[in-house]
Amino acid sequence: MPSVERTVTVDQPIQKVWDYLSDFRNSEEWDPPSVSTERTSGDGGVGTTYHNVSKFLGSEQEVDYTVTQHEAPHTFQLKGDAGSIQLLDTITFEERNGRTSVTYHAEFDPQGAAKLAEPLMPAGLKLLADKVAASMEEHLSKL
Repeated sequence: MPSVERTVTVDQPIQKVWDYLSDFRNSEEWDPPSVSTERTSGDGGVGTTYHNVSKFLGSEQEVDYTVTQHEAPHTFQLKGDAGSIQLLDTITFEERNGRTSVTYHAEFDPQGAAKLAEPLMPAGLKLLADKVAASMEEHLSKL
């Protein structure tokens, strides 16, 4: 199963970074492929659902996410269903000396015919992960 992971560190307190990233509606700002993200149910905690529209490789993809872990201010995890691909995004937070490190780990599990494209995914996902990390760092630094 293809996956990517990036860590960024910013000069911001952990609570401020947590508040921003654990409200997944903010992915519209820091996640370059995201076109829109709306909360469809819940209060942000476990069981909350989001509907995300992302543009990837020239086409729009709709993903329904469910928060599966919400352990403030250390772990935020969402499972996503994009039909042909199941996603698992885990964001962990660690504070040291007033700085916060955020590690974003994303797993991609192709289903059905999408499994045929699995060998081609790592190269595209690496580029995507680099863009997401750069954008996340930029937006977190401005909080």
